[in-house]
Amino acid sequence: MMMSLQALMWGTIAGSALLLGAAAAWWLDIPRKIVSSIMAFGAGVLISALAFELVAEAEEVGGLWATVVGFLAGAVSYVGANSLLVRLGAEHRRRSKAALRPGSRDGGASNGGTAIAVGALLDGIPESIVLGVGLLTGAAVNPTMLAAIFISNVPEGLASTADMKRAGKGPKEVFAIWGSIAVLSGLAAMVGYLALDNAPGEIIAVVTAIAAGGILAMLADTMIPEAFEEQHMLTGLIAALGFLAALILHHSV
Repeated sequence: MMMSLQALMWGTIAGSALLLGAAAAWWLDIPRKIVSSIMAFGAGVLISALAFELVAEAEEVGGLWATVVGFLAGAVSYVGANSLLVRLGAEHRRRSKAALRPGSRDGGASNGGTAIAVGALLDGIPESIVLGVGLLTGAAVNPTMLAAIFISNVPEGLASTADMKRAGKGPKEVFAIWGSIAVLSGLAAMVGYLALDNAPGEIIAVVTAIAAGGILAMLADTMIPEAFEEQHMLTGLIAALGFLAALILHHSV
């Protein structure tokens, strides 16, 4: 299979976790603590993947300063874009429980799901690009990154779909949103591969580090605080288990 098609396939598979979470939220009554546990575990997996896959690889192929510049650019870009989305109503897109306000029916989904969907893209596009870029340096997808992205996408689909359902949206609209984002995730992975094929190591390092910085900012801004909101003292332990699971996977492949 052409490597660009592999990137498309793996990016779509990672994005399909949003659909999995959406289906679970639509047809099952998932306890909030389960959603928070998945979120905390996924955060730990992503932190491990950042440390041992993305940042280390960026520094190896492009050097320290290319990695530093890219990492800072990714973090600043994510924080700025996320601040705008919060104002538009996407602050609950990963929430394990909706923060219902007096007179509010949807706990953050009243904007028709548009801000939530854009927020999911903001979270998922850097992750997907990383999958595509990873194929440039190896013959196969990075299993640690794939697992980390998949696990972290499940609670986003769960929490956001619960908000959309609470807002009165029908299943066709909800699943169309998440299906579109899954496809766009696959396209982002393919674009990442094609755009950087034969690119200098410094450019690959900057792009990889941009994604890493954005992912770390996302973890600090959304996943970890929102997992802690429900789990409290167990959040750190569950995240540590996710970190160790990814570390073991890293050393076993």
